[in-house]
Amino acid sequence: MTPPYRVGDELPPLEIPVTRTLIVAGAIASRDYQDVHHDAASAREKGSPDIFMNILTTNGLVGRYITDHFGPTAVLRKVAIRLGAPNYPGDVLRLTGRITELRTADTSSADTSSADASSDEVVDAVEAIEAVVQVTGGNGIGRHVTGTVAVTLPEPSAKRAGA
Repeated sequence: MTPPYRVGDELPPLEIPVTRTLIVAGAIASRDYQDVHHDAASAREKGSPDIFMNILTTNGLVGRYITDHFGPTAVLRKVAIRLGAPNYPGDVLRLTGRITELRTADTSSADTSSADASSDEVVDAVEAIEAVVQVTGGNGIGRHVTGTVAVTLPEPSAKRAGA
């Protein structure tokens, strides 16, 4: 059975080595052919010390972080991010997250964010259908990404089985 979640729960961090291959592959996969994402000389001509990761790759990595935690049947409903310090090759992106809101089936538009994060109130995974997670990601030069992700939680196995 899926564990219960609480507002204030911290997700375990995820560290992702930022390689040239990751930067270039992410840009190609997202059809972002801007030279600053694959050509170091062009990036330097434009004032950057090296190629850097595009926002679509960062967006995908944030999504991966959430589904790695909640499972492959979790559904990303909304991802809203803002970039800060660039991700350059040779650095490490460290993603962290905290649940800021839980929504339940009987309160589809209401939330439990008013619950004090230090309280013992638990919204069981049987009840919670959606979570909102505040995500941050930093690297060696600062904060790379901040944002929120709304995710539909997977149904607990007992509920899927009709129990």
